[in-house]
Amino acid sequence: MYALIIAGGEGQRLRPLTLDRPKPMVVVAGRPILEHQVRWLSCQGVTDIVFCCGYRAEEIQNHFDGGDWGVRLHYSLEEQPMGRGGALKLGYRLVPPSEDTILALNGDVITDQALGPFLHHHRDGQADATVMLVPLRIPYGVVEEDQEGRIVSFSEKSLLPYWINAGVYVLSSGVFSRFPDRGDHETTTFPDLAAEQKLLGYRSRAYWRTVDTAKDLAEAEADAGRWTRPETVV
Repeated sequence: MYALIIAGGEGQRLRPLTLDRPKPMVVVAGRPILEHQVRWLSCQGVTDIVFCCGYRAEEIQNHFDGGDWGVRLHYSLEEQPMGRGGALKLGYRLVPPSEDTILALNGDVITDQALGPFLHHHRDGQADATVMLVPLRIPYGVVEEDQEGRIVSFSEKSLLPYWINAGVYVLSSGVFSRFPDRGDHETTTFPDLAAEQKLLGYRSRAYWRTVDTAKDLAEAEADAGRWTRPETVV
């Protein structure tokens, strides 16, 4: 199975850490985010990973070339920024025609989601694309009052009854022709698929975090002990 990782982000909100490396190469718990992703994918049956590279691509190549990662690594290089959808469409050119189901993810995501149930959900639903969804957690503490206005409790970072896009997808091979040559698939292709009832959601309760800011980075470091390597093999 092939996985495409969008790894060309500049990570401007993580400056100065990203002045000399792409966002997915920021170190969390002693390893670049991309390395965590490669280890997560390699233990679940993924055989090949395509890094969709742009900004500071050489930093990714220098880190991974020559290592034994348990998977074959490939590089799709953008000459200029193409947007996430364009990056995936370009990277898909390195995937053999025999591959009918491809995993894709943003390069700033850390998760321990088991791939087996995710893939089965996609195949059983006969979707063109399936999006991993995670509960929406607000970044602030919630205060509860009684009828007289007295504070009775505090709840930190509560979950709301909504689900958000986790930036991890299972894609059927035929959908890549509908991705933009330049632009974001989440604002072009996915809304069209949803209107045609060809887009599925997979609700995940696994650990998930995106590392977009210094605060995200600090919280991911604090959570490092919670990460597990799922044993489910596709």
